[in-house]
Amino acid sequence: MVRIFGLRMAGIMDPERKHLRGVRGAAISLASVAFFVFLWFLGGRLGLFSPLLLPPPGEICLSALEMFTDGYRQLPLWYHVAVSLGRVFGAFIPAVLIGVPVGLAMGVFPVLRAILDPFVQFFRPLPKLALIPLVILWLGIGEVSKVFLIFISAFLTILVGCAAAASGTDQGRLRLGRALGATDRQLLRSIVFPGALPEIFTSVRLAVGVGWTTLIAAEMVAADTGIGWMVLNASSYMRTDIVMLGIILLGLTGYILDLIIVALQRIIVPWDGKA
Repeated sequence: MVRIFGLRMAGIMDPERKHLRGVRGAAISLASVAFFVFLWFLGGRLGLFSPLLLPPPGEICLSALEMFTDGYRQLPLWYHVAVSLGRVFGAFIPAVLIGVPVGLAMGVFPVLRAILDPFVQFFRPLPKLALIPLVILWLGIGEVSKVFLIFISAFLTILVGCAAAASGTDQGRLRLGRALGATDRQLLRSIVFPGALPEIFTSVRLAVGVGWTTLIAAEMVAADTGIGWMVLNASSYMRTDIVMLGIILLGLTGYILDLIIVALQRIIVPWDGKA
């Protein structure tokens, strides 16, 4: 009886302990970031590195305030951020809508995987910078070419992750579904997809990171707006402060996108990690 009561109490305390661990982890992360910024600030004040190579945090903050008020190249800073986000979402949404079902089908049907896998494994490690000349020839220098570069990066990442997730589906459940008369579409929708959801979200998180890094390459294609273009343009004028500001914006925006996906995963897949 005492043992059962103790197990029940441990089950009650688990959420509280998890919350405390989460708060503690967040506090440690904030402290580590603050310590890093302090060392960066101290190094700048002591002259340990040239401000041209690594501007101190204060100079970057002043540049950020200046760009928030005056913008960069006659355009406000928020506009550059919004343009980059629009390009990423314009590529990422179709990458998910196409990549998830095709990847799941590749994991379930060996024939489809044998057909598509050589092309996927060839293009996936290929540097996207190498595709820029062809993309310009095929799609021009407009927005379509930029979105396509981001799309192909995210799509291939999602495809590989979803195929691996689907291939790990319990074969006994699939055989049982077929014995009960389920069609291939019903198997994918009712058995494969729910079981693969945690891994699908992991693939989507990886795809967001890959697509966001491809943004720099995409905005090299005759762009005149966007965070990536801003970084490249500022580097040509040796404005290291703006380059660092752009890098910080890229990192923060990517981090926020990742947090949003993690929050969606906790809502849509609440059972993940609780077995």
